[in-house]
Amino acid sequence: MIEEILPKGVAVAELFADRPGAMLFEEEAVAVQRAVDSRRREFTSGRACARRALARLGLPPVPVPRGERGAPAWPDGVVGSITHCEGYRACAVAMDTQILTIGIDAEPHEPLPPGVFDMISLRTERWALARLPSGVHWDRVLFSAKESIYKAWFPLTRRWLDFSEATVTIDPSAGTFHARLSKIATVHRGGLLTELAGGWRVADGFVLTAIAHPADRAASLVSEPLAMNL
Repeated sequence: MIEEILPKGVAVAELFADRPGAMLFEEEAVAVQRAVDSRRREFTSGRACARRALARLGLPPVPVPRGERGAPAWPDGVVGSITHCEGYRACAVAMDTQILTIGIDAEPHEPLPPGVFDMISLRTERWALARLPSGVHWDRVLFSAKESIYKAWFPLTRRWLDFSEATVTIDPSAGTFHARLSKIATVHRGGLLTELAGGWRVADGFVLTAIAHPADRAASLVSEPLAMNL
């Protein structure tokens, strides 16, 4: 499903149930050695998706351990993202010569728990979402989009990004979203990262969001510093 909102050059693997017999490398297992069984299963299935996706790039099975702030530590030359929620696990990877960064997220298509929407949204976002067509849990779409934004942001910057530091605009007809970032960071290619864009989809009871910024558009991350409080 999630491949429908990702560009060519991105390899995807999905599971709708935990994969029986899936194994972890020693470097991966240490991350969940004290976790409850459900957490170990979702982590293991996520890594199984990662190896299937890497194989679609022609790469051999390798460990994908947890890195800084829990982000997957990909092999040299690879960018990627892993997501999991009840009933769904997925991974998307690409070569960094084609894609600069990837962020994906999956959520159940249901309202956020009480109090969460106000915590993760800005007033302008709440105003805009209230005017979108009914039938979609837009609060959950917004939450998922911000999760994908952070997953795409962190590998480029190695810095935290709060929910309030990305102002998201959702296009209900195009199935896309755009984020204006109030925290400006210098990325590893020397540009200033000020915005990200991606796609969203609701299917089979899930909200899916994804960002895959092409490497040949890295220059679009460069802009003059904005007049804002950093």
